[in-house]
Amino acid sequence: MAYDVIVVGARVAGAATAMLLARAGLRVLAVDRAGFPSDTVSSHQVHVPAVARLARWGLLDRLVAAGTPPTREVCFDAGTVAFTGRFPAHDGVDALYSPRRTLLDAVLVDAARAAGAEVRERFRVEELVRSDGAVVGIRGRCGVAATSVTERAPLVIGADGKRSFVAASVGARVRRSAPVRTFASYGYWSGVPLAAGEMYHRPGRVVAAFPTNDDLTMVYVAAPLAEFEAARRDLAAHHLRSLDRCGDLGSRVRGAVRVERLRTTPDQPNAVRAAHGPGWALAGDAGAVLDSVTAQGISHALADAESLAAAVVAGLGGTVSLAVALAGHERERDRRLLPMYDLTLRLAELRPRRTDHALFAALADRPAEIERFLGALAGVVPADQFFTPRVVLRLLAAAGLDRLRG
Repeated sequence: MAYDVIVVGARVAGAATAMLLARAGLRVLAVDRAGFPSDTVSSHQVHVPAVARLARWGLLDRLVAAGTPPTREVCFDAGTVAFTGRFPAHDGVDALYSPRRTLLDAVLVDAARAAGAEVRERFRVEELVRSDGAVVGIRGRCGVAATSVTERAPLVIGADGKRSFVAASVGARVRRSAPVRTFASYGYWSGVPLAAGEMYHRPGRVVAAFPTNDDLTMVYVAAPLAEFEAARRDLAAHHLRSLDRCGDLGSRVRGAVRVERLRTTPDQPNAVRAAHGPGWALAGDAGAVLDSVTAQGISHALADAESLAAAVVAGLGGTVSLAVALAGHERERDRRLLPMYDLTLRLAELRPRRTDHALFAALADRPAEIERFLGALAGVVPADQFFTPRVVLRLLAAAGLDRLRG
């Protein structure tokens, strides 16, 4: 069978891209080394704009029906000040969700198949097929098959993660990068009292606790990469000591039951690659990856899938050339992503600045500004429109006036 597009990687970015392309009438093949449902290391959060996308695509109800709880309120605790606020609504959605990847990925793969895409699980791509300098297909095999097969398409999309085989094979240029700054660990507990989502910023730590499926709480810790080798010798102890620095979270977690092993990874690159070239394009982490400290991976993948799919449909449909359409997608990706990329790098330093504490203090007792702050962390409000000297000075001035009036 001849395909219009081949998508390598069928988790969040790949399955969503395949679904949208198939819904537009294109002939799509998506392949992945994994079988579904299956787990993968994840930041879990589907932020408000991404939830709105799932709702538009008709998929949010499936997550909700599977028992994925919404989070509408978050307690943000910076040590010297704490406040609770709500997320701003976006396209009718006012909550984030933190689904298990065994659920989210399977929902997206099922949706891609229902749209008409062919999805081959446990398929390992061994080589990209080229002609006249352009990628024109893939060569690989399913499972333990003795022989490889070749499939061809005018466009191959690499949605195969931060260590993308496609990106490496085409030599996708790294346009921005920064050294790894943190390692992440997380686990699932039963019986953690949790009234809202919780986020803690401490020197050397970012900690988060959010409800997930099966009445469990996912508890995440980001710590400096320099601590990884020591921490991995007793990850549970390191994890709990980190929680002990966050109010009573440590005691609440110690009184609960951990239901699975802790996950950890030091593999947290920060990089933005060129997003397209002759016969190829990149989606999700394959094209741009951020430290998990801002939990933007899933949201970026869904936004990237939507933008890329629209560009591909336009380019293959003759509205514009495919190269022009993909170049437009890359500009859109950078406009949307780079402010969050810069904020992520700053937060991944795990060194709160004095101005940060002043900002947090100025936010207290201002529900509208807390909502904008949480919106900036979630990607509803562009980060470069909130975390600016002008906004900080305005908030500090308002807080100073309140003190004088008091």
